[in-house]
Amino acid sequence: MLFCSSAAICGAVVTLAMSVTVARSEGVAVHSSAVVSEASGDAIVGAASTYNPFRPGRQEGGPNTASGERYDPSVWAAAIKTSLRQKFGGVQFGARPRFALVEALGKKIIVKINDVGPLTPGRIIDLNERAMRHFDPSLERGIIPDVKVRPLAGDYWIPGPVG
Repeated sequence: MLFCSSAAICGAVVTLAMSVTVARSEGVAVHSSAVVSEASGDAIVGAASTYNPFRPGRQEGGPNTASGERYDPSVWAAAIKTSLRQKFGGVQFGARPRFALVEALGKKIIVKINDVGPLTPGRIIDLNERAMRHFDPSLERGIIPDVKVRPLAGDYWIPGPVG
């Protein structure tokens, strides 16, 4: 009898472990290129630059973003050009975050759009330090031309690299 209950418990533990593994693999699927391409809106093409409101001499930004969040260079986030605010769901204080797919130099990432700004003409997005380092690890380029940015529908995206 003791053997049967131990086997039942062991079977339950194995089943639970397998279901957690399946659930995790389904969560990773959000990052697959096929899902992102299917859910993406129309692409906006322009240049991307780096954004850090704490850097001395910067005119734009500040410690708080337009969404009310504190600027954090360690998360996957970006500021969109003010004229594109509505295309990205409004980006306003206290609103749910919006997300975008950013493609450049053969790489793709999902970023949270939590700020807006009057960017230099030709630029469409300012990536925070972590997001820019994905495309330019040394931050020597400063500006990345021909970046494609697509707003993503819904608020269930996990920011980070895609593919």
